[in-house]
Amino acid sequence: MRSQAGRGQVQVRTILIGAAVLLSLGMGIRQSLGLFLTPMTRDLGIAAADFTLAIAMQNIIWGLSQAPVGAVADRFGLRVTLIAGAAIYVVGLAIMALAGGTVALLVSGGFIGIALSCTASSLAMTATARAVSEERRSKTLGVVSAVGSLGTLLVPLATQEILAHEAWQLGALFFLALALVMLPAGYWAGGADFMPGRGAGRTSMREMLGQAMRHRPFLVMSGAYFVCGLNLVFLTTHLPTYLAICGQDPMLSAEALAVIGGMNCVGSLAAGWLGARYPKHILLGLLYILRAGVFTAYFMMPPTPASTLVFAAAMGMLWLSVAPLVSGLVAEMFGTRYMATLLGIAFVMHQVGSSLGAFGGGLIFDMTGSYDRAWQTGVLVGFAAGVVQILAGGPGRHRDRALEPRLAAT
Repeated sequence: MRSQAGRGQVQVRTILIGAAVLLSLGMGIRQSLGLFLTPMTRDLGIAAADFTLAIAMQNIIWGLSQAPVGAVADRFGLRVTLIAGAAIYVVGLAIMALAGGTVALLVSGGFIGIALSCTASSLAMTATARAVSEERRSKTLGVVSAVGSLGTLLVPLATQEILAHEAWQLGALFFLALALVMLPAGYWAGGADFMPGRGAGRTSMREMLGQAMRHRPFLVMSGAYFVCGLNLVFLTTHLPTYLAICGQDPMLSAEALAVIGGMNCVGSLAAGWLGARYPKHILLGLLYILRAGVFTAYFMMPPTPASTLVFAAAMGMLWLSVAPLVSGLVAEMFGTRYMATLLGIAFVMHQVGSSLGAFGGGLIFDMTGSYDRAWQTGVLVGFAAGVVQILAGGPGRHRDRALEPRLAAT
């Protein structure tokens, strides 16, 4: 019995390590793409809006493909889906390294978007949730998110160091090498397919989807998730250009992204710990409102190295801390059997916001020569989403409270 228990613990650790590596490298690469805006637009002779259109393409395809990819993972297994996603990531980054114009960047963005559906937060969080018991779920989601944040700390610094001394194509090849590491990580995380008794149930996928589309807290959470993508992708895509316009050292943007990544670790751990003790929908709403406040404080004054790093630290605390809360909410509402599919549905709204944050920010900048209108819009939407999440994102007095225990048992 002890030997069997020991093997089970090793299996759980392997799954969690694989999920953390996937999350770390997938998100680290994705959040560093904005560093390529200046060198690629200059070298390829394209506008900022062309580059950000490719980022928007990536994010919209990520959002649109997340639910179908989640359904594939729920039906055929996480392992095959995660490994396929890592391979697609390699292909997308290879196209980016060979890009000669906007069309190639759009194609690369499409491949990377599909790859992120297979490897990033939704499926990594699903593997994590299936690997552990309900009692340990919130804290474990926080720990995996925290470890997964290391990529957002280290990848931007390494990437900017390469771009400062070498051609941008070498930076793309660096990303390609990181994506190759995701192949074995996907195999490890896919071991969640073989965990006994995690999230099994009699409800069909069709029935579960029908229940989700009538479940008010799920719909509110999905709608409020829009703001997460809008503000975060606007920031990762446009912060380097904004700082350059303001006369700051190009390395400062990489340092800011790295600080965000470092503080992600603290924020994710805190979110996992708090989510086990307090209502997750209220914590989510407070995160969105706090983000709006931090954006306002930073963009109302000219940036300095000190204010930028303080801003990055505050945003880092509020960044991937959303992931364990959203994942935990979905698991509480519906269980883990179809968790990948349901997270994918919620993620569609996140990626609509991401696409608007990337492309809309570039369009506003090209039209006005300033990012003022972009960040002001982000603040208003963020505050509104936080208020709605708090007031309407919890269980209702009658119908939703009666429904949730029945759904979570499936």
